Amino acid sequence: MLKFAIAVNVAGLIFITGLKAQSIQEGMNHLYAKRDRSAMEVFQKLITANKKNTEAIYWLGQTYFDLDDNAAARQLYEKALAENGNAALLLVGMGHAELLNNKKQDAKIHFDKALKNSRTNNGDDPVIQTAIGRAIADSKIGDFNYAIQLLLAATAKDPKNTETLLQLGNAYRKADPGKGGSDAFTYYNRALEVNPVFAAASVRLAKIFESQMNWELVLRYLNEAVAKDPKFTSAYYELFWYYFLHRDFNEAGNQFKKYVDSKLPEIDIQDEYLNGQLCYAKKDYDCAILKVNKVLNEMGAKTNPRAYKLLAYAYFDKGDFSNAQKNINDYLAKEKNEVILSQDYKLKADILSKTGGTADEIYNTYIQGAALDSTLNSKIDFLKQGANAFKAKGDIISRIREADIRLLIITLKPKPNLSDYYDAGFAYYKGNNLARADSLFERLTTLFPDEKYGWERRYTIARITDSTMEKGTATPFAIKYLEILEKDPAKNKKEIISTSAYLATYYANIVKEKAMAIVYLKKMLALDPTNSEIQNNIMKLEGKKSN
Repeated sequence: MLKFAIAVNVAGLIFITGLKAQSIQEGMNHLYAKRDRSAMEVFQKLITANKKNTEAIYWLGQTYFDLDDNAAARQLYEKALAENGNAALLLVGMGHAELLNNKKQDAKIHFDKALKNSRTNNGDDPVIQTAIGRAIADSKIGDFNYAIQLLLAATAKDPKNTETLLQLGNAYRKADPGKGGSDAFTYYNRALEVNPVFAAASVRLAKIFESQMNWELVLRYLNEAVAKDPKFTSAYYELFWYYFLHRDFNEAGNQFKKYVDSKLPEIDIQDEYLNGQLCYAKKDYDCAILKVNKVLNEMGAKTNPRAYKLLAYAYFDKGDFSNAQKNINDYLAKEKNEVILSQDYKLKADILSKTGGTADEIYNTYIQGAALDSTLNSKIDFLKQGANAFKAKGDIISRIREADIRLLIITLKPKPNLSDYYDAGFAYYKGNNLARADSLFERLTTLFPDEKYGWERRYTIARITDSTMEKGTATPFAIKYLEILEKDPAKNKKEIISTSAYLATYYANIVKEKAMAIVYLKKMLALDPTNSEIQNNIMKLEGKKSN
C-alpha cells in the first residue's frame, strides 16, 4: 500500500526557512509522490551538509518507512537521539518506529516526551501534533482516536496546514474503516481548498471510493491527481492497478510507462514486477518469469517477496510444478505474516496436489490458510474450497479429509444448516467411515426431523452394516423415511416402492409378521397397481392362490 508523506507548501508544514526550506520541500515532493529514492538523495545531501539537521534526519527516516525498511529508520533515529535526545521530531520518529514494531507503550512514551519538549506558553506545537498523528495513522495498532484529537487541535491552530488535513483524513479512515470515509472526504477536500493542486489529497479521495467500489469516482480523482501534477508517480501507480484489475491490460501498460517515466532519472528494477504482472495477466508465462527473474538477479535477498508469489503462479500455470513449489515455499518463508493471504495457501495446496503431496500435507495447508482469515465468513469460504478440492479428487482418503474439513466448518458456524451436516456425513460415507457418517446423520435427524435426508442416510448405512437384515437396525429408519416420502407420493414414487419392498421383505422373511408385510406390499401396489408380482406376493401371504 502506498504511503503519503507530508505535503509541504506555502500554507503547509515548513520547519525551516530560506534555501534550506526549499530543499526540504524538494525532498518532500519526491516522498509523497512516491519517488522514494530521489527523496532519500535530497535528505542525505542535507544531512551531509549539516549532520545536526534534525528535520532532514526525521524525513530521511520517514522515507525509510515508506520503503518498508523499518530497521534502517529505527537505527537512524537511535543514532540521532544519542546525540540530541531532546529533539522532538526525532522522538516522534522513534515512536513511529516503535508503533511499527508493535510496541505501543514505548511509542507513547516517546510521543509524550516529544510533546513535553516542544510545548510552549501557547500550548502544544502543531508541527509535533501533526507528526504524531501521521505516525499513528501509518500504524495498525495506534490509538487512532487520539491521533484525531491531536490533529484536530493542530488544525485549530493552523487551519491551512494541508499535511495536518491530509493526516486527519487518514486517521478518520483508520479509526472507523466502515464509516470514517465521510469525515476523511471532508478533510481531504479541505486540503484541496487550501491548495487546489495538492495531488496527494486527490489520490486519497480515490482510495475512499475504491473501498466503496465506486469505480467512476476512483478514476475521476486519479485523473484529477495527474492533471494537477503530471509527474505524480503514486497516481500513475494507482492508475496502473485500476486498469489492470479492470482487465484493460493495454491501458495498464500505458499507465505503467507513465509511472516509470514520472520517476526519471530514478530507476527501480523492482518495477519489472509490475511488468511481470502484465505478462502473467496476458497468459505469457515465460515473459512473466523473465521479468521477475530480472528483479531477483539484481536485488537478491532484498527482493520484495511478492516476486516469488508471481513466479509460483506463472510456473504453476505453465505446468512447471517443481519450480512453482520452490517459489511458493520461498514466498511463504520470506513474506510478513500479515501480508500473506489464505489464497496463497490455496496455491500451495494445488501445487502439492500436482507434486505428490499427501492428503495430510494438503489438509494442513488448508488449515494454515484458513487461520489467516480474520472474518468467519471468509474463513468458512476458504475451507469450503479445500473441501471441494478433496471431493474432486474422489479417492477414499481424500473424501475423509473433505469430511474432516466440513466437520470443522460445522464447529465454526454458530448455526450449521442441513447441508453442512449432510455434506460432512456424506463425505465420511464415501470415505467408508460409516460410524462417523452415521453420527452426523443422527444429528441431522435430531435437528431436522421432518426432512428426509438424515433418515435416508441412516437407513442406507444400517442396510450396509446389517446386510442380512437379522438385526433389524435399518427398520426404524426405513419406517421414518417412508413416512416422510409419503407426503408427496407422486414425487417420491420410486423411493416409496423400494423402501416399502425392504420393509415387506423384513417382515415377511425375518420376523415372520405377514400382516405387516402385506401392509407394505399394498403401499407398493397403490403406486404400481398393474404389477402382477406384487399382487401375487400379497395373495401368497394371505394364503390365497396366486394368479
